[in-house]
Amino acid sequence: MRTRLLAAAALLLASCAQVPPGAPRAAPGTGAAPRTPGFVVASNPLAVDAGMAVLRRGGSAVDAAIAVQAMLSLVEPQSSGIGGGAFMTYYDGAARDVTVYDGREVAPAGASADMFLDPATGKPLPFAQAVLSGRATGVPGAVAMLAQAHRLHGALAWNVLFADAQRTARDGFIVTPRLARMLGGSYAELSAPDVQRYFARPGGGLLKAGDRLRNPAYAAFLSRLAAEGPSALYRGETARRIVARVAAAPLPGSLSEADLAAYQPIARTPVCGAWRVYRVCAAPPPASGVGLIELLGLLERTDIAKRGPNDPQAWYLFAEASRLMYADRDRYVADPAFVRVPVAGMIDPAYLDARARLIGSSAGPAPVAGTPPGAPKAGADATREPAGTSHFIVGDGAGNVVSMTTTVESIFGSGRMVDGFFLNNQMTDFSFAPRDASGRAAVNAVAPGKRPRSSMTPLVLLDREGRFAGAIGSAGGNAILAYVAKSLVAAIDWNLPTQDALAQPNLVARGDAFQGEVTKFSSPVLAGLAARGVALKPGQGEDSGVHAMIVRSGNRYDGGYDPRREGKVVVEAVPAPRIRSINADRVRNAREPVAAQ
Repeated sequence: MRTRLLAAAALLLASCAQVPPGAPRAAPGTGAAPRTPGFVVASNPLAVDAGMAVLRRGGSAVDAAIAVQAMLSLVEPQSSGIGGGAFMTYYDGAARDVTVYDGREVAPAGASADMFLDPATGKPLPFAQAVLSGRATGVPGAVAMLAQAHRLHGALAWNVLFADAQRTARDGFIVTPRLARMLGGSYAELSAPDVQRYFARPGGGLLKAGDRLRNPAYAAFLSRLAAEGPSALYRGETARRIVARVAAAPLPGSLSEADLAAYQPIARTPVCGAWRVYRVCAAPPPASGVGLIELLGLLERTDIAKRGPNDPQAWYLFAEASRLMYADRDRYVADPAFVRVPVAGMIDPAYLDARARLIGSSAGPAPVAGTPPGAPKAGADATREPAGTSHFIVGDGAGNVVSMTTTVESIFGSGRMVDGFFLNNQMTDFSFAPRDASGRAAVNAVAPGKRPRSSMTPLVLLDREGRFAGAIGSAGGNAILAYVAKSLVAAIDWNLPTQDALAQPNLVARGDAFQGEVTKFSSPVLAGLAARGVALKPGQGEDSGVHAMIVRSGNRYDGGYDPRREGKVVVEAVPAPRIRSINADRVRNAREPVAAQ
């Protein structure tokens, strides 16, 4: 059995992001790549500007990504931050190779499978109670992951990458309408003392759009992070403050200084699959790239590409394919170090053929999970996943690209702050119930040292020669897969400009729920969906945050930002970075294999 598993893994690895035989490569030893523009796409203009400033100084895509994340932690704290985690899908322009850097949070050593069960009733805690608890916080991973990627792909020194964010934190920034909208919402985190204190407005209430917000504590921490590297977060005074804040009531957590010091990011082999004329490479488990590739494969077996955004049948096909994918993703995807994930089976052509045949003429009851090749027996999942996330894309002048999804999980994470940044509540991305009603274990149950499942799916598109053809990702919790797939269908199948593709209405079909931006669909489309058994209801949460860059014919870089947020796209000529020489084979050999088969 072990021999067969290793052979299957080797076969899958061979198909993932490797340059096809005979494809042109950079000259050995030169690191040369065709000149490409630099670009940044992100959800906040200040973050875009910080990334572009690094690229203009000759920084690499990873250098700029660090500057973008540092700024987002300040200006978009409801979505991501250095107290959270991230997945980075990195395209090496010279080697034409893809690596995924996993900075997902990790459960503390003191975590237990029943930590989110009410001891009096044995039932899962209400989410609002769990999210504000000390138990909600896992070991942050974003900073360690960025440092790992920087060691391999950085051009500028680490200590020069935080200046813009540090200055903005010290001088202050103007609260945007979207941040103000989050502060005016009904989220549980808004009751947290740290949130109330940080966003307090003179005279009472919380800050409003147009107010200036300063964060001297964050500026001071960034100064230490720049000087000391990631140890500024994982050891010493900040680590002690994190442990103390997590240990506070209600429901104190078990996170320790040893947990922080032991954190290790993971370089992983991406999961890749063919779709249309592209090779799609995305983050593997515990991220949900395999689910996105499965959904694209199901859609490719329909005639959705011959239809368009005004055809209700197109949206019906999208809804039914989404439900099939989510049934599989929810059942099987988790941390591959703890469970067997049938990655190859979920995107096996014969399996996709069989699943696609389940799409009938009208929507019926929620589909059940299939049994892809290699699937283990697994219990029904009880994971909730709110939408506090952000996605950004960076490309440098040497053709290297970062597609990165980053999160503190819920709105303002756990609502607890340390040194000017919010702590994540990623532990609530585990299934609160460790077993289903039949007693079968949920693959995404809590365990010490385990990474929770994530819907994040930062991906890159490659052409037939292994060249960069696009990148995309989104915020949105468990709706991320639907948001990204919709945008790809609109941009590629329906050939809409990227900005228009991202603006298309969102439709998220999962189980028995059909949610969407009802007011953005035309009356004929809504009526056509209803006639097919799909009655859309308004969704909830942060909505999507899709950002994309598609390379069109003639090498035209067509970027887009989600109009539901406040981003922008900048594309311009920048110097090619002089990245420290890293042998591409060394990077590949250091990667963890794709999730267990």
